[in-house]
Amino acid sequence: MLRVLLMCTLAVAGRAQVGEEEDVLVLKKSNFEEALKAHPNILVEFYAPWCGHCKALGPEFAKAAGTLKAEGSEVRLGKVDATEETELAQEYGVRGYPTIKFFKGGEKESPKEYSAGRQADDIVAWLKKRTGPAVSTLAEVTEAESLIADNEVAVIGFFKDANSDGAKAYEKAAETTDDIPFAITSDEAVFSKFEVTKDSVVLFKKFDEGRNTFDGEMTKENLLAFVKSNQLPLVIEFTEQTAPKIFGGEIKSHILMFLPKTASDFQDKMDQFKKAAEGFKGQILFIFIDSDVDDNQRILEFFGLKKEECPAIRLITLEDEMTKYKPESDAISAEAIISFCNLFIDGKLKPHLMSQDIPEDWDKSPVKTLVGKNFEEIAFHSSKNVFVEFYAPWCGHCKQLTPIWEKLGEKFKDSADIIVAKMDSTANEIDSVKVHSFPTLKFFPAGDERKVIDYNGERTLEGFTKFLESGGKEGGAPAADEDDDLDAEDLDDVDEGQDMDSDGEDDGHDEL
Repeated sequence: MLRVLLMCTLAVAGRAQVGEEEDVLVLKKSNFEEALKAHPNILVEFYAPWCGHCKALGPEFAKAAGTLKAEGSEVRLGKVDATEETELAQEYGVRGYPTIKFFKGGEKESPKEYSAGRQADDIVAWLKKRTGPAVSTLAEVTEAESLIADNEVAVIGFFKDANSDGAKAYEKAAETTDDIPFAITSDEAVFSKFEVTKDSVVLFKKFDEGRNTFDGEMTKENLLAFVKSNQLPLVIEFTEQTAPKIFGGEIKSHILMFLPKTASDFQDKMDQFKKAAEGFKGQILFIFIDSDVDDNQRILEFFGLKKEECPAIRLITLEDEMTKYKPESDAISAEAIISFCNLFIDGKLKPHLMSQDIPEDWDKSPVKTLVGKNFEEIAFHSSKNVFVEFYAPWCGHCKQLTPIWEKLGEKFKDSADIIVAKMDSTANEIDSVKVHSFPTLKFFPAGDERKVIDYNGERTLEGFTKFLESGGKEGGAPAADEDDDLDAEDLDDVDEGQDMDSDGEDDGHDEL
């Protein structure tokens, strides 16, 4: 149940109109199969009443339901309170909130995961692509104009022969793209209106340059790359609505500019950031984060930043692990940002690992305090067995563990070869140890092999004691190769004040 931190506190309040709320079916175990039979195509949200992201999605979900109903669509939207309907949630593998699944053709066995944005227009567009033809045909200019006007992004294939190889490649690309409408036209008037003279694919958008024309060999792969590199703005603001597009996209290298919108030089810095972005389309996603927004403070903390330290630039990769990079210069200019990005692409940057200064009294208490600067020396000491709690100050489970951990430290404070320690992982990072949830407990046995053993036993004084006295054998397991999924799209909510994991079960961990 590992999640990316970057969305864990975003929650936007909102209410739908009563009529729209009524357009969303309320589903339970008792009526679920009946609903699937009555409505062969139904999008279902599994939610938790306390989930901030679910509250944010609610109005958009209801608005989408109302839009589809007004258009006479047979597609319906439904919702399941997964904290009440636990059997349904378990049956469909609900592990985070909200989880959204599409049941097509009355098929209940293998629903499709919803993969687009969380605004009403995104939901409607995705459903239309799933239930209608992958490519719509435009027979006249007004149809093309309506398509462009009604969508943030739309793609039109201009093909004089709709059965040409290029048109077939275009249709295949459309079939694999859920969140953008694709259309095709052979109409001369449409060609003329948009000043297209030969077979071509044009992406129309309501931002930046307004349109992009494909230039290259007409293959499915090339067309998909073209769409993916142009469908997002050069600079995209991180919000509840844009987060699914940011983290669900193909680009896993993100550069972030933390800057308050109230800054007097906001527009100048934004212009510099956007200018730098022009040369990295399809390679690095440029993201702006308003550092004054309360919901973004956890993100600043994740990067070791404080509001007063902004503006600031950071870069992060979301491939196998979240690796962070910090520029040497604090300058926010196009030239400095371009140089920083080029060094990253060339593999010439070292990861930025946060560390607090070593406290003067780090070893004075029974539980020793570790930071990035003294971790290697203590944890991998050849003659010491070191048991470390990696915690977050805000983590409820860590707070519950504290008195037990302190008793453990007291019990072994006079031991010649056992050290009980703790490290604040929101302020300290270790290249050799990746922490994804809190608290994480790891044992570093004496020796020169640099072994790491995960503690998987009971979080009791007795359990910890047996573990240490057995040399890490009772209740332990070899540390994994850090291959746990950091599903960047599974950015679901663990609200502040909740001592439960996002699946509704208390697994003793808070999300990173």
